[in-house]
This record gives sequence, structure tokens and C-alpha cells, in this order.
Amino acid sequence: MSGDATADDARREPRVRIRGIYTTALTELFADHATVVQASPPIRERFDEGFPVEPADVAVDTTDDRQGVTLTGGRAAVERLRDRLATVSRDTLSWSDTAPRDAVFDGVVAETLGSGAVVDLGATDGFLPFDAADGYVDEGDLVRVQVRRPEPPWSDRRPRLGTEVELSGELLRLVRGASSEAAGAAALEDLLPSELPDGWGARWGRDEDEASMDALDDALAAAGDRAALVDEALAVADPDDAPGRLAAPLATAHVWFGREGRFALDEERRAVTSTMPGHHRVKAATDAASAAVDFTEAFVSFGDGSVDGDFPFDVAVRQFGPHDGDRVAIGHGKPDGRLVTLGRGEVTAVESDGSVRLEREMSPGGRYDALGVERQAGDVAVTKFREGRWWYPTVYRGDDGTRRGTYVNVCTPVEVFPDTVRYVDLHVDVVKGPDGEVRRVDDDQLDAAVDAGTVPEPLAEKARAVASKLERAL
Repeated sequence: MSGDATADDARREPRVRIRGIYTTALTELFADHATVVQASPPIRERFDEGFPVEPADVAVDTTDDRQGVTLTGGRAAVERLRDRLATVSRDTLSWSDTAPRDAVFDGVVAETLGSGAVVDLGATDGFLPFDAADGYVDEGDLVRVQVRRPEPPWSDRRPRLGTEVELSGELLRLVRGASSEAAGAAALEDLLPSELPDGWGARWGRDEDEASMDALDDALAAAGDRAALVDEALAVADPDDAPGRLAAPLATAHVWFGREGRFALDEERRAVTSTMPGHHRVKAATDAASAAVDFTEAFVSFGDGSVDGDFPFDVAVRQFGPHDGDRVAIGHGKPDGRLVTLGRGEVTAVESDGSVRLEREMSPGGRYDALGVERQAGDVAVTKFREGRWWYPTVYRGDDGTRRGTYVNVCTPVEVFPDTVRYVDLHVDVVKGPDGEVRRVDDDQLDAAVDAGTVPEPLAEKARAVASKLERAL
């Protein structure tokens, strides 16, 4: 990747490298906003064009859980493509990462675990595997670390760290304090106009042979600019300021696609190739489901402009789950990107209309939010989710069957995956107490989220409209 995170690079449209289950759709989506480079063979065949093998300004990779994508590159280019993705749907949300890829920190070891150390980076923390550390580390040690792998805010993993400082890239990677790998690599550098920065060794990528000499020189020049930024920052770093970030040659942002977003990306993909209804929705569920979609589309044509039929929820559930008796987590996303799991419930019913019923036994103590009712031993929460709906109700009952209240959560459209029900909470909710009183709560939290920029106004307007309908219905 080229560029540095502080540059205002408006000289041309950004070059983007895309990988993962959203690649075809995003290649089409970015057609008028970016130049796709280093395309995979299937993408070259699907679009019937020769994509250049050039250094990317932004790398776009599908997250491990297939819920969205991570963008890494120069700040201006990342923000430009992030803004484009924000237009995909109302329920597409994004966040900047305070620990972007290649960022260098002076950190303090907060604790040691079985396989590595948790390092306090200041604004966040990261995980340093012992086999990636330069020597022994223990609690309280000052360590200089670099982010190897950022993690989206909804992940339960910390960003992965290393102690060797390097600059990542597909065509070229530079390693600080190392020599170039081999005579062949050194000879290639000698042929390029740009100079390898002092104190850095080159590691050329596997696409080197396909790239033009101009492209290789661009990669070296851009990496050299980032190396200079890192060298300058490390030269003036003061260990007494730890923990804190020293240099961020790249920016990273994470984008989460909601259910509407996945279907919008289906339309982008359908403009290019045969695409079954719910293509990205099914692929986001599991690796097995993703493979099944590829198999189906290889044998069945779904047309090249319009598709009859709806997302086959009942088929997907029968094949991949959840099924009666399964235990499913409630993945309660927050507008700031965090994911809170509201426990697991037993599936007691699955309907072909996309409805799934969960039951959870509640532990005693405390009160139910907004209902003002104490949690008692034997209480059961019955939650009914329906695929695609902007809300879901939870009814709390005592061990004698007495209704103790109803809480209706307003959220982005629900997605029922095999082991998790997923959505993002939109703050405003509607509750019905045991005496029948209906109240709307947390409008102030939604307003604050809009002011903070974590909930776009169109999404907030939808949440308020849904809450108003629920008030009347209850």
C-alpha cells in the first residue's frame, strides 16, 4: 500500500485491492470512484478486463466473521472509499481504528497470558504473542510494538502486535533494521530510480513478476515515504510518554454491513454475474454456507438483470441452522462498533417466515432495564426475532407464568445466523410494564449518538419512526 496516513492525496482516484466475499460487488461499486488493482483471476475473468498490477492505496479485506470489511491505506484514500461505502444502505456503519495497521506504539505490558502479553497502548490495548516478541516480556515492561493485524471493534480479539518494525504491502514490504533478502531482490532495487531507505530491507511480493517497472518504482517510492515518517517519529520518541502512539503511516477503518447493505451489494454483484437472492446474506453466515452459495451459482443461472424470488430463509435455516434445541447467542451491536452478547437462549421454535423464538432463564438480582421490575429466581425471558425486522420483543415471565413486562428493542434489521442473532441497537426502545403502561425510552441516547456521529441521521429517523409505530401498537 502506498501513501501515508497524514497526506492529503487528491492527485487521482485511489487504487484499491479487494479480497473476500464482497469482492465482486465492491469492484462494481467502486467502478467510478477507484481503480481496482491486483485483481484475482476470477475477478479478471468475471469483468473481462485487465486490471493493472500496481501498488494499492487502500487494501479492502473481508473480516474473518464475514460481517463487513476492513480498509487500510493512506488516510485520504481510506476516507474516500469509506464515504462511498456509507452510501450502500442505511444500516451500513463504519469506524476509524485507533490502532491502525503498521502503527508503532510505546506500550506497557498490562498482563501476561499463556501465549502472550496484553499490552496497554494508551487509547486501546493489543496482544503480543510471545513468539513475536523480541526477548522476554513481563508485566510492567515497556515494549515498542507495531500493529500487525487490526481487529474490527465488534470483534472479541485484540489487535495483534509484533516487535519488529516493518511496512506492509502486497508488492513490497520493508523491514527496519534488516538487509534485503537476496541478490535477486537487491538487483531489482538497483534497477529502480527510487532509493531503498537507509536501514530498511526489502521483501518483494509474489506479484512482482507481473508488475511493470514503473509500478515497482511507485511501490518503493511510497514505502520510502512511509519509512521516513516512521524514522522521524522514532528518533524523537520519549519512553517517559508511554503508553502512546508514535507513528501511524497508514489509516484503518472498519465497515459493518447490515442486512439491507448485504442485499444492496447483491444488486451490485447481479449487474456483473448471476447472483442468487440473499447471496451475501447467506455467505455471511458460515464458511459452509459461503461454499454452498458458490456451488449453487455454478450450476444455476439467476439471470443477468432481474431475479424472481426472495431470500430463501427457510432453506438456509434447514441446511445450516439454527434448529429447535440449539443454543443461540444474541449479538447486541452498539453504534460505536462494540458487540455485547446478551447471553444465549434455547431455540424453541423456528418458522418459515423468518421467526425464531428463544428462551433464557434469568438469574435473580437487579432490575430489568426501564421496566423497574426486580429480577427473581425462575424468571424466563422469551424473545422472538424475525429476520429483517427493525425491532424485536422480549417478554419476561415469572415462574408462575405471570407477565412481568415487555421490552421492545429497536435495531437495524435482524439477521438470524446459525449460532448468533445479529443487529445493531439504535438506543430508542418501547416498554410495557406489568400494569400495562407503555413508555418510550432512551430518545436522548439516540440524539446523543447522532451528535457523536455514530448513528447517521437517516438511520435515526427510521428508528424514531419504528418506535412511534410500536408505541401505538402496544
